[in-house]
Amino acid sequence: MTLPDAADLSGFGTPLTTFEGLSAVGGGYGAKLEWIRTRADDFRRDFASSGTPTSITTCDLVTLPYPTKFGLFRAALTPAPFLTITNRMLVIRWTQTDGRRRTLLFEPSDVELGRNTPYFAALAKKTPSVVERLLVTDNPSVGDHLARLGISPDEVDYLVFDHLHTQDLRRWVGTTTDQPDLGGRVTPFFPNARLVVQRDEIAAMRSLHPLQRPWYQAEHFADLRPESILAVDGGVLLGPGVALIPTPGHVFGNQTLVLNTSTGIWASSENAIAAECLTPEHSKLPGVRSWTREWQQEVVLNANTLETTADQYNSLVLEKSIVDRSQSDSRFLQFFPSSELTAHWVSPGTRPTFTHGAITHGR
Repeated sequence: MTLPDAADLSGFGTPLTTFEGLSAVGGGYGAKLEWIRTRADDFRRDFASSGTPTSITTCDLVTLPYPTKFGLFRAALTPAPFLTITNRMLVIRWTQTDGRRRTLLFEPSDVELGRNTPYFAALAKKTPSVVERLLVTDNPSVGDHLARLGISPDEVDYLVFDHLHTQDLRRWVGTTTDQPDLGGRVTPFFPNARLVVQRDEIAAMRSLHPLQRPWYQAEHFADLRPESILAVDGGVLLGPGVALIPTPGHVFGNQTLVLNTSTGIWASSENAIAAECLTPEHSKLPGVRSWTREWQQEVVLNANTLETTADQYNSLVLEKSIVDRSQSDSRFLQFFPSSELTAHWVSPGTRPTFTHGAITHGR
């Protein structure tokens, strides 16, 4: 896979430096964890002063099974091998200081092509079709949601994912060569959009480790239009109340969307699958509270990969430290899982104590 040229951030956003020195902190993962806590208030103050976007809308894409041992890493006490998660897209709109309007899609998964991810393709082969129909719920597609919202594909400026597991973006940003499985060269559905991704993740995708391969469709990134990819290094403020911060661990180039809204600061990623995973002392999920108490774990990870688990733990604590409390239940935080735990009768012992369901802000 060809690594894009260095990103030109002029006119794109403002680099964020609050957590820039984390990689240089000595003393191991524990020292880094304490360093993160000391910087959280500074980030909260500076980010809150950046303003708020015009609107945030949440769109359900697909509900599907996911291994319990990954989603509630080591903590769940249930016979159910699978729990259920709902993948959602956020549509964020804002106006730049120069009057230009911007539209960002967070987690706009091409659900159909995402099913070709090696792990899920293998799982589908073992699953009877009647069971799959029971467990999987397809909602309107990305294009259908945008049509409902009155947003034309050519109005979309940015496509952002917390990481690129399962993603095949050829139909979204187009290709430079023929794609036999898609009937030829692909014209981009989003002709003006740029995929904003951490350079670390692109670099890792050039030579995947065996532990990473089941979760990526890296071969489908080689022929993407290079001008559609914007590789960034670290945190960036995209617009008023809209930022990306690096949260490595789940993958090397993991990033978190941070939003400032009428209810305060939110963070969204797949580092955890439920808000209660950040305050497990309030969880009613069997095993979660007792496991975290026994092992003195502050958070419960979504750990389907074990590349750098301690980094992911620290990143989830970072997210926990910068967000506000939920206005509907102050025991839980405004952490919005990009794939959120969803109750299903076939998965006993996995009904979440609390769910957000959506982030709603503006018009």
